[in-house]
Amino acid sequence: MDSQSRCVVVTGFGPFRQYLVNSSWEAVKELSKLGLGLDTHTELRTLQLPVDYREVKRRLTTIWEDFQPQLVVHVGMDTSAKAIFLEQCGKNRSYQDTDVRGFQPEGGVCLPGGPEVMLSVISMKEVCRRVSVEDVEVAFSRDAGRYICDYTYYLSLYLGNGHAALIHVPPLSHCLPASLLGRALQVIIQEMLEEGGGVQTQQRSSGREAAGGCRL
Repeated sequence: MDSQSRCVVVTGFGPFRQYLVNSSWEAVKELSKLGLGLDTHTELRTLQLPVDYREVKRRLTTIWEDFQPQLVVHVGMDTSAKAIFLEQCGKNRSYQDTDVRGFQPEGGVCLPGGPEVMLSVISMKEVCRRVSVEDVEVAFSRDAGRYICDYTYYLSLYLGNGHAALIHVPPLSHCLPASLLGRALQVIIQEMLEEGGGVQTQQRSSGREAAGGCRL
């Protein structure tokens, strides 16, 4: 990873199943308006990924090769969550659910011959401990759900030597509008960059931890 790189890529996902509006992409669009809020020259790039295993794989390769980011943050929707979950690891096996095109990875494997688990270089527990976002809980998880989000995360961790993160956000609601989720992403990513040693930020505060469940 190029220590001089100052590019952060943040992705959200498009529609899937009955969810015509994906809160992950709506939150990322709000973040794009806000920016990262950092006191250094860090370029923010935001991209939408389809809920499509093969297309995700192709686009991730392009992201890591063309942008050479210091960090890639993937944002997905947890359809049953009330909190924001920070995922520590991606898993290689047990991908049984089909994507929007009816496809699933052969043998349910993300990367044949790859490690069973890939870990982020960022300590999500530390980020959860320090970060605080008004009106929404930020929690820790080690189970990203074995669907497109987990698949994306595992491949991104592999391609980026661990310099990736996955954030699960709840569906949009009156209490959790896109504007709030976008502000939460800004605060969390600032803390992730500080935890990962990428840049200095001024946001340091305490938060809560909780166990995670299944995600998108």
